[in-house]
Amino acid sequence: MSENIFLTFQKFNTKDEAVELADLLKANSIDFLLEDASTSFDPTFSNNEINKEFRINLKQIDFDKADKLLITTSTIEINKIDKEYYLFQFSNEELFEILEKSDEWSKFDYVLAQKLLKERGQDINENMLESLKRQRIRELAKPEENQKGWINAGYIFAVLGGLLGIFIGWHLNTHKKTLPNGNRVYAYSTNDRKHGKRILNIGIIFFFIWTLVKVFSLM
Repeated sequence: MSENIFLTFQKFNTKDEAVELADLLKANSIDFLLEDASTSFDPTFSNNEINKEFRINLKQIDFDKADKLLITTSTIEINKIDKEYYLFQFSNEELFEILEKSDEWSKFDYVLAQKLLKERGQDINENMLESLKRQRIRELAKPEENQKGWINAGYIFAVLGGLLGIFIGWHLNTHKKTLPNGNRVYAYSTNDRKHGKRILNIGIIFFFIWTLVKVFSLM
């Protein structure tokens, strides 16, 4: 069942941050998977944190529960915040942007931004926050911009019989992205997905054609 599939809830550059969230979820009986999705090879051999990525994956039905848990925890933590924390220097416009794009910020910053705006006399209420969340979901759910470059490359590699053409076609046709609420939507437009399906089919056909050509040329 799709509801039992684990999807990416949050990403971190350090394992300690991921483990901290994992411990909180475990303490509140929320099932999770901690995944190390770091780049396997660092050509600079510098052990750069940019190449590190640790993911906390949840079932879709637990996204809202985990979200509320983090907000509750953050609400308690902001009472201990140092006044030197960088958000205190943000303008109202910058704080509102945190509310509008809450998926790009930690829950701590999201909750603190609300508190700071309220202290500055701004009207922040649940209806407004829910409206911003819905608006953000609609924005993120939109298909990514035209994939003309990948489509053209896909057709070329497909005709050449390469596996890259097959992969590009499969990716364009099937790739989905996970929204902050746990819903999954196709990443590309219907038209781009149609191209992807054609590229996939052409790639498979030409792969076998060129394979047969090579086989007969060796006979």
